[in-house]
Amino acid sequence: MSAQAATAHPTTARSTDIVRQIGVISAVSFMLIAAVVGVGALGGTPVQDLQDGALSASGSYLAPATQAFSIWTVIYVLMVAYAVWQALPSQRADARQRVLGWWIAATAVLNGLWLVSAQFTTLPVTVIVIVLLLVTLGWTLHLAVQNPPHGVRQALFTDITVGLHLGWVALATVANSTAWLTQIAPAEWAQAADAAAIAVIVVVALVGAGLALASGGRIAPGLAMGWGLVWIGVGRAAGEPASMPIAIAAWIAAAIVVLVPVIVTAVRFARNRT
Repeated sequence: MSAQAATAHPTTARSTDIVRQIGVISAVSFMLIAAVVGVGALGGTPVQDLQDGALSASGSYLAPATQAFSIWTVIYVLMVAYAVWQALPSQRADARQRVLGWWIAATAVLNGLWLVSAQFTTLPVTVIVIVLLLVTLGWTLHLAVQNPPHGVRQALFTDITVGLHLGWVALATVANSTAWLTQIAPAEWAQAADAAAIAVIVVVALVGAGLALASGGRIAPGLAMGWGLVWIGVGRAAGEPASMPIAIAAWIAAAIVVLVPVIVTAVRFARNRT
């Protein structure tokens, strides 16, 4: 659907709109239940202890320190807030909800499926699921950019929610994939761990900068990526496996992914004023 189409505000609700609202609530509910299972609250194994510890803060050279995962609380709160907000009668026939609603629901389902796959399947399956989640989030942000928000609430409940989710999952995909490769790689590959990890961090910084340019300077993805990179640096500087070169590279990349969207926004604002 085009941006012009999504700016229209139809006044007649369809039966499919109610189905969409219920679908979003159901998807977010599934995600929350999976999260409760994932932290071990219902008798399951906590995520950091799954897959022989491969998903823990010391599972690989690109695993963030434990404190980084507190961002999930922010993402979950925003997802719940979105589910409640989009269920309001005022949002039922909103054109932007018709564009984004099912895609955001899909990200919630894939989020929950990752936790289920981590709990009950194998590490390669978790990589497949998180890549699918990353692609779905990327497409959802693309749709949000093509159909700009109208007002603070639309920006908060959709763009910021999706942006933070995307930025963090981009980092989580790197950590998840690295954890898997660490498990299957020959022991002698450890000698090149610093160089390989720094190369990946450079790619992450480029991806973060690319997201900022493609999204017109949206800062939420960069903030989430920067948060994760900072804690990767902390993990390598103060934890195991230790590597100060990786820590420094991660901190530099964090500054890049946060500053680029700020610069893009400032340039765009300056051009609009002239």
